[in-house]
Amino acid sequence: MTPRLLVFTRTTDYRHDSIPAAVAALRTLGAFEADHTEDPAALEAPLDRYAAVVFLSTSGEVLTPAGRARLVAYVEAGGGFAGVHAAACTEYTWPYYGELLGARFARHPAYQPGRVRIEDRDHPATRHLPAVWEFTDEWYDFRTSPRGSAHVLATADESSYEGGGMGDDHPLAWCREQGAGRVFYTALGHAAEAYEDPAFRAHLGGGIAWAAGARR
Repeated sequence: MTPRLLVFTRTTDYRHDSIPAAVAALRTLGAFEADHTEDPAALEAPLDRYAAVVFLSTSGEVLTPAGRARLVAYVEAGGGFAGVHAAACTEYTWPYYGELLGARFARHPAYQPGRVRIEDRDHPATRHLPAVWEFTDEWYDFRTSPRGSAHVLATADESSYEGGGMGDDHPLAWCREQGAGRVFYTALGHAAEAYEDPAFRAHLGGGIAWAAGARR
């Protein structure tokens, strides 16, 4: 059977216009079937049939207490979790979520072109990319760096755009293990155009496939 994703896009804060394009992209990556929802009750039900849960530009407080407990149990038992872009702007009041994701959003400069530097040329999320990848996005800054608790896959070159706030070491995409589960996060994916970009689609698909690997 084709592995399934639960794609969750609930927002209670800023809502990205790119969400419909992002959901459509995940449905056409080919490696997965995707169930899309904005209903928090979907996270209260058993999640075992999913290879990964994807928080796709969620924002604010999006889970019920029962949903939080279900997500913890799922990941700790080996479920995959992937966060895309504003997933880092989610569940600020829940300490476990910050640990799970690896870092929390702080701010971003204007949407503009810049350069991504690839640190891991072998990971499924980045092995197709050039060592320096030209891209346009919001270039999220984070409250703390995930380095140390996560394996950094790609960083932002702050010299290539205006307004960066993390300095020479600015992680943008990373992966980590949580319990028996796997977690992937990418800060990229602000605009609908990103989800039409073959390189970004491969980045997203590779990262989600890695996260889902423990349950495939």
